[in-house]
Amino acid sequence: MNVAMLLEMAAEGAGDRVAFGPRVGGMTYAELAAGARRTASWIGKSDSERVALVDTNSEAVPLLLFGAAVSGRPFVPVNYRLADEQLRVILQRTAPAVAVVEEPVVVRVGHIEGLELVPRKQFLAAVADASEDEAPVWSGDPEDIAVLLFTSGTTGEPKAAVLRHRHLVSYIITTVEFLGAGEDECALVSVPPYHVAGISAVLSSVYTGRRVVQLEAFSPENWVELARREEVTHAMVVPTMLGRILDMVAADGMGLPALRHLSYGGGRMPVAVIERALELLPGVNFVNAYGLTETSSTIAVLGPDDHREAISSTDPAVRRRLGSVGRPLPSLEVEIRDADGVVCSPGEHGEIHVRGEQVAGEYLGRTSSLIDGWFPTHDGGYLDEGGFLFIEGRLDDVIVRGGENLSPGEIEEVLITHPAVADVAVVGLPDTEWGEKVAAAVVTVDGSEVSEAELQAWVRDRLRSSRTPELVAFRSELPYNETGKLLRRVLKAELGEA
Repeated sequence: MNVAMLLEMAAEGAGDRVAFGPRVGGMTYAELAAGARRTASWIGKSDSERVALVDTNSEAVPLLLFGAAVSGRPFVPVNYRLADEQLRVILQRTAPAVAVVEEPVVVRVGHIEGLELVPRKQFLAAVADASEDEAPVWSGDPEDIAVLLFTSGTTGEPKAAVLRHRHLVSYIITTVEFLGAGEDECALVSVPPYHVAGISAVLSSVYTGRRVVQLEAFSPENWVELARREEVTHAMVVPTMLGRILDMVAADGMGLPALRHLSYGGGRMPVAVIERALELLPGVNFVNAYGLTETSSTIAVLGPDDHREAISSTDPAVRRRLGSVGRPLPSLEVEIRDADGVVCSPGEHGEIHVRGEQVAGEYLGRTSSLIDGWFPTHDGGYLDEGGFLFIEGRLDDVIVRGGENLSPGEIEEVLITHPAVADVAVVGLPDTEWGEKVAAAVVTVDGSEVSEAELQAWVRDRLRSSRTPELVAFRSELPYNETGKLLRRVLKAELGEA
């Protein structure tokens, strides 16, 4: 099995269904499959070894993803928001390649040896011609590379995460049912194509036979308008998106009548936001999904029933699970290990390790990160007695105070339970006496007031005094990137300068 076969199966079983675009006039599965084969033929006319994309969401995304698979070449979606020099560096590493780009990219990066830049309109016109040749469906090795996803490079040279065909196919066939979607179902994809969630959204929607509508760039107004107009039933958002969507829904009172299923992930979701979502959208099934690029997307999910049980429970341990990412997928193994590699008991904190067929744990040009099939995620967390996974952030973000390792997530988990706190992030700042001191950036609930001393006492009463923030800075918002990741290093620099 390979990525191209997922589309061929869907086209054979539901060729007349609309795959991408509006209900009337959208591209059917049969048309998408033919377009992908023409795309493969178009790719084959170049001297490329890879197929890149530097663009927002459009029908070019599925055509290139599947067309690259048919041609037996890796698909490399690149972050179009990168600074020009960063973008040039990544595209140089991608060459020899053909790259479909938004028009301004041609001027932004200039000439790069071995790289052919093709504007999106030109590409779409070339592969729309039904008289063009269609390449035969690729039947290569599942071990071949399907997708390369570059990291942001905020802590050094960007790494290219390798996702092979077997990793992606394994994830899809173990998590969604083939053609299991009803013909009335529609998924809204608003995450960018260079994020693993964007890739998995396309693959899972195609395999399950669900129509996809795409949002080029997120704004709450456009998201809500599109969801209502196209009667969107399924969507995935990051935490920063959900809060703004709820503001729109609350303001006009019109709701999201067709929406049935909303998954969220990409960063920590403030409990207050998901509580508000459950209240404003009572008919929607919410799913929290935790995953990594290196694991082909989702590792664990907090399902709809888990949400309802947690929100209605008077048991603090069950209620707390609303802030978890749920339980690992049945197809995966997850362990928490301490610094010595010993598996932790429930409630003990350590590093999250994961093993399974979908786990890649590999970077281009580097040795594999897998040890006996286990991938060390570098995320800290713990499992509770019921097997629910709690994420505490990157281990690189651990605060070392007086030789003691402090988890920012543990402190954040306590602060977010204060009724006046809407969002919070904890970082370590340099300290001459202790090495680092604990600092908290807090966003308060609208209309609420709380003092630094009150929040310090709140933490001190629930954790050891060493974990009490020595500095509490009140902010109107926290810095997140477009995929919902907290920019902890940005925040740390800002608080340090202040």
